[in-house]
Amino acid sequence: MAPRNPNSEKILDFVVNKGNGIKGLVDTGIETVPDLYILPIEERLLPNNILPYDSIPVIDVSNWDDPKVKESICDAAGKWGFFQIINHGVPLHVLDAVKEAAYRFFGLPYEERNKYWAGNSPTDTVTLKTSFVPQAEAVLEWKDYLSFRCSPRDLESFPLWPPVCRRFADVMGDTTVDYRKYRLKKNLELQNSTHIYNCLMTVYRDEVVEYMESTKSVIRKLLEVLLEGLKVKQIDKAREYTLMGSPIVNLMYYPHCPNPDFTAGVRPHSDISTLTVLLQDDNGGLYVRATENDSWIHVLPINGALVINIGDILQIMSNDRYKSIEHRVVANRSKDRVSVPIFVNPGPDAVFGPLPEVLESGEQPLYKEVVFSDYFKYFFSKKHDGKKSMDFARI
Repeated sequence: MAPRNPNSEKILDFVVNKGNGIKGLVDTGIETVPDLYILPIEERLLPNNILPYDSIPVIDVSNWDDPKVKESICDAAGKWGFFQIINHGVPLHVLDAVKEAAYRFFGLPYEERNKYWAGNSPTDTVTLKTSFVPQAEAVLEWKDYLSFRCSPRDLESFPLWPPVCRRFADVMGDTTVDYRKYRLKKNLELQNSTHIYNCLMTVYRDEVVEYMESTKSVIRKLLEVLLEGLKVKQIDKAREYTLMGSPIVNLMYYPHCPNPDFTAGVRPHSDISTLTVLLQDDNGGLYVRATENDSWIHVLPINGALVINIGDILQIMSNDRYKSIEHRVVANRSKDRVSVPIFVNPGPDAVFGPLPEVLESGEQPLYKEVVFSDYFKYFFSKKHDGKKSMDFARI
């Protein structure tokens, strides 16, 4: 990576080393995009590369057992790698609440946000970061994000999560509860993380966990349908861990940008998850690579819908029957944008590769078996670079 100019070094220090993030830089009142964020022309999303009339499939999943619904999901996973689902059963107030939590957090003063900056956070289960991997990027991405690890064990640090992401409610009404006093009163030093979660949820609603818990059945149904399409009859405990053992929820924040055409909210990439469940706000900005040439499709927000995309893990497990597709985000000139993805990841020590059911007819594997933590570390060792991470597992 070429040396940065002195001004870019100053901005990098302000944004990354001092923990201000791109939010802090925008709050200074900048009127132009700094060099540190300007993409080479060949990497920008140009208007003539956007297909104005195409869209990804929108699937009504009100009846999961309908063969046509199952067929639509598997077809979309194989052709598009992306689709939206409606009538999925997650309450609208849960979706609205977690988006509001994102806006509340990023509306905090620097001093409050910085408490959760990577290296400052009281727990490694919640960290505030910027861009993707700043130390490996010549051009930074126009985003900050607050990342939550949400496996059952991670819930033990639940009380250390940002209070602004929690709505406190007495179970007898809407009166405010001081959680710290409640914790002392109840002495919640319990060993079972699920029991801790159940106790806490009777006192207050955490938007992030409530969103995660409310989508669990949707995630399970999606995986059952997709694996049924691969001739898998049952998801047992071991396979469940390989598919969804360490979920991560991010509150993504893309502040308004003086010239979004020059920069990237997120560069083109595919997710390393099994699958990703994404909640958008109504500002748009997500683009998916089309099936033809170097074209992109804007994923228009639908109120109450969830965007589903296949991750690298499921492409590998399906031996390329399902596709993890590149996508990117463009910031907005006048509005701040938030989105809330759930990355449904394998457990850290889970080993994955093409499923035996896929290979039982004699088909040759296209990928070797890989430990997820190794794949994860490789993905986060470099900038976003399309689908090149899959070479790590390719035979």
